[in-house]
Amino acid sequence: MREILLINVTGQDKPGLMSTITTIMATCAHQNGGLEMLDTRQSIIRDTLTVGTLSWQIILRLPEGLETFPVVTDLRFHFDELELQFNYQALSDEDYEQWVSGQGNNRYILTLLSRNITAEQIAGVANITAEHGLNIDQITRLSGRCLEFSVGGVSPDLDKLRADFLHISPEMDMDVAFQEDDIYRQNRRLAVFDMDSTLIEAEVIDRLAEAAGVGVKVAEITERAMQGKLDFNESFRERLAMLKGLDESVLAGIAEKLPITEGAEKLFQSLNALGYKTAILSGGFTYFARFLQERLGVDYIFANELEIVDGKVTGAVKGEIVNGERKATLLQQIARREGISLEQTIAVGDGANDLPMLGVAGLGVAFRAKPLVRQSARQSVSILGLDSILYLLGFGDKGLQMLSQDNS
Repeated sequence: MREILLINVTGQDKPGLMSTITTIMATCAHQNGGLEMLDTRQSIIRDTLTVGTLSWQIILRLPEGLETFPVVTDLRFHFDELELQFNYQALSDEDYEQWVSGQGNNRYILTLLSRNITAEQIAGVANITAEHGLNIDQITRLSGRCLEFSVGGVSPDLDKLRADFLHISPEMDMDVAFQEDDIYRQNRRLAVFDMDSTLIEAEVIDRLAEAAGVGVKVAEITERAMQGKLDFNESFRERLAMLKGLDESVLAGIAEKLPITEGAEKLFQSLNALGYKTAILSGGFTYFARFLQERLGVDYIFANELEIVDGKVTGAVKGEIVNGERKATLLQQIARREGISLEQTIAVGDGANDLPMLGVAGLGVAFRAKPLVRQSARQSVSILGLDSILYLLGFGDKGLQMLSQDNS
């Protein structure tokens, strides 16, 4: 019968330490007829820029007939010399088989986002994860605003899990994203965005309405439409008709003062540097989408074309209205044109008319969205800016900083 050992090594990290440790393990294996390494995990927690604490776990299987005592005595001697703490425990065949079977469990990535991450937030995430039969295997700090949890197991109801996270998030001032850890998560290639109240912190049609003296009426209709209480096409035509007679010169002034959403410029700089294709799919107007296209470096824009005759807005739109269904269709068309699978796409929006494209995309994110949209979308982000979407893709601040330097 071959013994199986779980070995734990901890202590202060130093340059070359990992090389020394692995050499000790290799020498011990050679002297004892070959030790089979079944698993190994290593992490370093930094106390300062130069000092950190090493934690290393190894699961070893001893050769047939070799006893545990001489192996652990030899290892303990070497680790004591390095001033490292060493302990071990024997694993039964049942323990090991349980570990092996666990490797085949579903894998997920849970992302915690907050302006200030607290122990209470981590506890809330951990409690819900455990209640749904899942286990947190590893926690990685992507930034001071984001922790990434590697999670394994089988949950009986992932929709209920997401609903539980959504319920506690406002109470704890955080966002929690939960997604499958598959090959697509860090291999997205196309990102499409709604414009109004997503890329910009405004509804352009409301700004136009204010200039036309019908701001209150149009804003009320806009809000009801974004909450899904009105048919988008019908409400759009109704609002647009109120703009009849507005002077074309007003558009330029509004475009120059559009408030860009927090994190939008950083997000697009990173996506462009990573080679992503990007698009604006908007129920707003092409005039303003072109403005953002130039500022952010967007590849595609699809929006509604205002009809203007003799320098005046006519209150009508040219061509097909870009509604929710049209956005989903455009996302699929762009993906096909670029040779990108839908699993590799990202869609971001805030209103009910964004739900179709959020549902079609591999990663659909409701951003600072209306309650109906937050509840319906698979992922929801409200606390941080648009650049926090990069955390959902697995990118940390350090990597993004290096990317920015390489492209400066």
